[in-house]
Amino acid sequence: MQAARILVDGQSDLVLDYGIPPEAGDVKPGCRVQVPLRNRTATGTVLTLSEPDPAWKDKLKPILKLIDPEPLISPVMMNLASWAADYYSVALDQMIRCLLPETVRQENTAEKMRKMVHLEKRPSREELDALYRKAPRQAQMLDYFSSAEQAEAPLAEFGTGALSIARNLEAKGFISLKEESVHRDPSSGEQFVPSQPMKLNGQQQKALEEITVMCTAEHKKPVLLQGVTGSGKTEVYLQAVSQMVKSGKSALIMVPEISLTPQTVQRFKSRFAELPSSVAVLHSLLSDGERFDEWHAIRSGKARIVIGPRSAVFAPLQNLGLVIVDEEHDASYKQESSPRYHGRDLAVLRAHLEDCAVVLGSATPSLESTHNALTGKYSLVKLTERADGQQLPLIRILDMKTEGRNKSGPNVISERLRMSIDRRLDKGEQVILLLNRRGFARSIQCPDCGHVVTCLHCSLPLTYHRTEDRLMCHLCGFKALPPRTCPECRSANILLQGYGTQKVEEILRRTFPAARITRVDADVARRKNAVRTILNQFRAHKIDILLGTQMIAKGLDFPNVTLVGVLNADLGLHIPDPRAGERTFQLLTQVAGRAGRGDLSGEVIIQTFTPQSPSLQYARHHDTDGFAAQELEMRRSFDLPPFTHIAVLTIRSQHENMAEFATRTLAARLRGMLPPPATMTDPMPAPIPRAHGQFRFQITVKGPSARILSRTLRKLVQEAGLGDDLTAVIDVDAMSFM
Repeated sequence: MQAARILVDGQSDLVLDYGIPPEAGDVKPGCRVQVPLRNRTATGTVLTLSEPDPAWKDKLKPILKLIDPEPLISPVMMNLASWAADYYSVALDQMIRCLLPETVRQENTAEKMRKMVHLEKRPSREELDALYRKAPRQAQMLDYFSSAEQAEAPLAEFGTGALSIARNLEAKGFISLKEESVHRDPSSGEQFVPSQPMKLNGQQQKALEEITVMCTAEHKKPVLLQGVTGSGKTEVYLQAVSQMVKSGKSALIMVPEISLTPQTVQRFKSRFAELPSSVAVLHSLLSDGERFDEWHAIRSGKARIVIGPRSAVFAPLQNLGLVIVDEEHDASYKQESSPRYHGRDLAVLRAHLEDCAVVLGSATPSLESTHNALTGKYSLVKLTERADGQQLPLIRILDMKTEGRNKSGPNVISERLRMSIDRRLDKGEQVILLLNRRGFARSIQCPDCGHVVTCLHCSLPLTYHRTEDRLMCHLCGFKALPPRTCPECRSANILLQGYGTQKVEEILRRTFPAARITRVDADVARRKNAVRTILNQFRAHKIDILLGTQMIAKGLDFPNVTLVGVLNADLGLHIPDPRAGERTFQLLTQVAGRAGRGDLSGEVIIQTFTPQSPSLQYARHHDTDGFAAQELEMRRSFDLPPFTHIAVLTIRSQHENMAEFATRTLAARLRGMLPPPATMTDPMPAPIPRAHGQFRFQITVKGPSARILSRTLRKLVQEAGLGDDLTAVIDVDAMSFM
């Protein structure tokens, strides 16, 4: 009897071995099964099959039942999960949970059903008159089909008590009751106006031809589509996907932010309006029912186009022909909790395993992708002009050291930016303002003793949120009431320091009282469909000024936006992260690209205290290639990605001394295990030494092979046998070092 390793459904990470009896049928990896678990029956997913250890063979409990004769996980997706588990140094069951969302694995999740009334026989005039005299509600139900000129309707349309009425009519042979499944559509209630393919310019046509060639090539290369903002990359995507659908294949479109999903869905549903059910959406804000229905629509082949953020890379698409990763540079493709996979990299791997084409699109490609294109690993296609022929917006950099010299307090909106906003509003044009910090005030500080109110669980100041009148930790979510006096010296002079989007919104409302102003940040985005509603209102010109964090900086297309203001370009620049300059350049270039996308010319004003920064100067001239060249040279000099791989080992504990001692002990062992030319740093506290109530120490390793780094660190942690008070986290190809 063979054995099956099974991931048991539930919140715990139960992975157990069971025997496969002959009556269980053809059990394969990826199948769903019923198994005995203590004194109850549970369901689970088969991970692997093996020959059991003879010593345990007779002690294995048998599988009770094969739920699905066909695996829910295809062999290709199982290979993807196995590769990712090894590469990112996580257990296979963690990757399986990504392939099969909890709502798909839950025993109590099922299709939503509704009863339908189907007309079997139309009554004669005499029969209908007789029913009106004896049973008027039965007659009304039958009369409905005459007036509606249809033979089927949902039972719910007939009001309370309709079931007993329908059963009486069914007994008389007039109708029949049937049940049908109801697809819970995340886009229900929205109208999508059909759109037609646009005429491509020469560069767009060349890009489409390159993608088409790669779709049929024997040796497929990823295509890096580097196009300036507004160059029409989305139209190229649409026409490439249309070719795939016509050839009977499916397509996956990945976007970095949920805020971009509504706009992308609208464009694809409009283009494929004749096949509205062919476009499916997967993201974290779906209800369990919506996720369940969308997942099964994809797996069944009913939906052949899938749109979503990084987790969409695991969508169960059949016959995949094309994968598109839009804004491929975006850091949000890297998951910052376990399993710490990179959605873009797994998309490239999945395309390789599925033998299909993959397109990575961006106006500001990541240095990793740029390096791959320069070395010939990727095929590079450039779009250097805007599709509408408009010029890229003029970018002005304001040195706030001189702008705010005569101001008392923080100069949030410079006089030049205020005047520009006034001019644009007077002309009926729209404005986008970027501040990549939410909340009202960055911190609360006592001017008498210098005390800053910090999180009880993290080494971070608490941010004041005025709408909730709460102090919040943006790392662990801890909330507290704001103190009225200093907790240290009891002084009543406690002051708010810095500013966030909430405070800027208040300032804007005072400065531009007639303007319609809306804020978009993570606080607003928590409400379902809130971002979609706001962006639709902005598109309909019901909002004059849109203020937001980096959520509004990329991918959005609003033709009436002529001014973009960046209120503090320095926020992400001066942090201990080798990618800080790259991210700042990308963010500024992306948000600048929101201006001047229609018939009107655009303008961008960037407020900064470090105008000499290369990130700002290259962004000012829209010089992506120039920035990449100097940044790659710097990375090569310091042996940083993409010329090496970096993995970070973090040791966490509630006890600082224990975490530090364990990290130093592991570092001593690691020095003897790490093969050359790999190198490592000395153990040190993390840039944020305490988070979520735990002290954190780190070791950073570098080397030419990420897989060797991953396996070495995994072996180190396994052999160390850390106790319950210590947690080890391995982050391969780390994107954040905080």
